Amino acid sequence: MGYVCPVCTAGVADGRQLADHLAVTASLGREDHRAWLETHAPEWADSTRDELAERVTEYATEMDLPVSDDAPEGPASRPQGPRLEDALAQQTTGPGRGDLTADAESVLEEAMELTREMDATDSDDSSEETNER
Repeated sequence: MGYVCPVCTAGVADGRQLADHLAVTASLGREDHRAWLETHAPEWADSTRDELAERVTEYATEMDLPVSDDAPEGPASRPQGPRLEDALAQQTTGPGRGDLTADAESVLEEAMELTREMDATDSDDSSEETNER
């Protein structure tokens, strides 16, 4: 089951991707996403990906993902609706588009580092769960 972003209607495959979409888009200067997060998940900046996903999926519309008979993995992971990249490209007149300022580049680098750390933590948690069994 996928979700539709409650701000821009971009489609994502799951709650974690919705959390990532909202947080990254807000961090990149999209005030509409930031304002939505401040209203619906005020602790968003200090939340883990899973915590934020649990919070934001309450407000998102669920959507069925297309199923591909050809895919060996089962259902296709790409949801119907606009891709994040396409939705952002349509917003070319808004703030946060074009050449990166030094501040924006710094924020983006920090976001990428935090994402790597969260992924490492998620992997560690998965390993611990496996070892406990």
